[in-house]
Amino acid sequence: MKMSRKRQFWILHITGWLAWGAYKYLYTTGVLGESIPNYLTYVLVITGIGMLISFGLRLVYKLTWERAIWIRGLAFAGGSLGAGWLWLQSRSFIYTRYIQSTKEMSDYWENLGDVAELFERVSYLQTYSSALSVMLAWSVIYFSVKYYRIFQEYRESALRSAAMAHEAQLKMLRYQLNPHFLFNTLNAISTLILERQIELANRMVSKLSSFLRFSLDNDPMQKITLRQELKALRLYLEIEKVRFEEHLGMKFEIDEDAQAALIPSLLLQPLVENAIKYAIAKSEDGGNLRIAAKVFAGDLLIEVSDDGPGVEIVEGQIPGASGVGLRNTRERLQELYGAHHSFRLSNAEPHGLVISIRIPFETGQETAPPPVD
Repeated sequence: MKMSRKRQFWILHITGWLAWGAYKYLYTTGVLGESIPNYLTYVLVITGIGMLISFGLRLVYKLTWERAIWIRGLAFAGGSLGAGWLWLQSRSFIYTRYIQSTKEMSDYWENLGDVAELFERVSYLQTYSSALSVMLAWSVIYFSVKYYRIFQEYRESALRSAAMAHEAQLKMLRYQLNPHFLFNTLNAISTLILERQIELANRMVSKLSSFLRFSLDNDPMQKITLRQELKALRLYLEIEKVRFEEHLGMKFEIDEDAQAALIPSLLLQPLVENAIKYAIAKSEDGGNLRIAAKVFAGDLLIEVSDDGPGVEIVEGQIPGASGVGLRNTRERLQELYGAHHSFRLSNAEPHGLVISIRIPFETGQETAPPPVD
């Protein structure tokens, strides 16, 4: 639980002054080598007075904090000088009343003879500089803590802004679903209805509804297991299977330990959709999709490949590609994993495209996505 600022101030304020009082008492008695009557009481009293005066300084600084910086500078300098002088007067009054009487002090100065006046002034300046240095130190610590808190607030605000921008970027990439899938599916459903294949059309609507619910309800900032991702992917492929029938072949090669891996939700769907659009749909005889996953050397390795006509690959890119599927997937992985991932395109033998993904192998408690019946 985060400590309140008021409580932090009082802990630092009281602890700091008690530390000064302990140092003052131990140093003075150590130098003199003997105990001075009533000196402990004197130190406790002037320590308490110092606490009160410096607390007044805090009120002055709070009143001038939102003002121009030169006003804050004047408050710092004038407040410290005034507080030091006021504390000095309080200490002198209490010292001459309870430790060494005024008469004793006068006799002391008289015994010094001609140098008494000079010595008295030097002694006064030393005592005042001591009181002033303590108040200046208190002010410096106060301003340092204050500016440190402001720096921390700005830093936390910047981190929150960066996190929000990061989240917005991921959500934008995640929700850029290719409208061709929806248009093609709705056209297929319309065709089924016109052909009076009502039961098949109804099943297709149900699957489309489940898939869209899974797509929109899953938080793109949360990861799901590969097992859950494959359930949604199979649902998507069943919808496409109605369109392509025997022209679409599917093969899954998923190792058992890879199924528990955590991956970004709907990571594979845009890649499969891209393969169907550019490899399966453009071929008169259709084609086959292969999806493989395994764990190797602490990483999850995923491959999505097809046996379509293939594409030209230049420096890991497809020249002139206008689709958003590959680009969005690449950008999502970059946002989530930075340098700890790879996304590579290569040609399959004898023809086709292979998309290879490497991300850190992570496991955890499964989330509860919408059903994908």
